[in-house]
Amino acid sequence: MQTLEFELDSDYVELKQLLKLADLVTSGGEAKTVIADGQVLVDGEVELRKACKIRGGQVVQFADTTINVIADTDAP
Repeated sequence: MQTLEFELDSDYVELKQLLKLADLVTSGGEAKTVIADGQVLVDGEVELRKACKIRGGQVVQFADTTINVIADTDAP
């Protein structure tokens, strides 16, 4: 099991974008497919919304990878 930390540079990132930015999928189309197939968990629950807003403190799991999302520390 691999664990990554992803620091946000804004309030949130869309789930499909996060998978692509973390290099877990090769394209946005692949991200949409794996999400629609129920292969992605957000905070331990299956998430089917491709544009789900992922915020700091949330945990995303896909395949053998866990992504800990960290809030932007420079935000006011």
